[in-house]
Amino acid sequence: MKKLLLASALLFSIAFFRVQGQALQKIPVGYIHTPLGELWLQLDERTPHHRKSFIALAEAGYWDSLTFNRVIPNFVAQGGCPDTPEGFKDPEYLLSPEFHPELTHVYGALGAGRDDNPDKLSARCQFYIVQHPDGLHRLDGNYTVFGQVIKGMDIVDKIVRVPRDPQDQPLQAIPLKVEIRYLSPEEFHSLSSSSHD
Repeated sequence: MKKLLLASALLFSIAFFRVQGQALQKIPVGYIHTPLGELWLQLDERTPHHRKSFIALAEAGYWDSLTFNRVIPNFVAQGGCPDTPEGFKDPEYLLSPEFHPELTHVYGALGAGRDDNPDKLSARCQFYIVQHPDGLHRLDGNYTVFGQVIKGMDIVDKIVRVPRDPQDQPLQAIPLKVEIRYLSPEEFHSLSSSSHD
């Protein structure tokens, strides 16, 4: 009986549903809970390795002990593992860049952090959200943009304006709870549409 229940639960948890006899894949969406509010992130299919990495780390709970550790008004809110003088050396946590001409550093863009390595390899453990209203297009072609905030930029605006120290670290920690929510196309459309209301 337990095996049957487990098998049923497993089948139920698969991220597919059927409408009029056709299987439609649910859309993985990033969800970040902070003490200041919630963010919803579209993960772009044109950057498959960064998208897959973000999903894997979120589902493993990787960021749940970390914070938004660098916040700068009219620049970015950066979360995940902090910068180190040594940079990022572990190949398991590095990704080759996935530059795409249509994915640029507009307001709300989700990008992958990195150190100054010449190959522009991304640090999987670090991400940032562009907060400058006009974007940060000087970063285009240097840092991979792999998504976009679809709801919650008002929260990002609050995050970058908290009191911070000379290293741009918030004086009061802003912890992260990062999850992946699987939405139907209708749910995704409703969520992204509500951000423009």
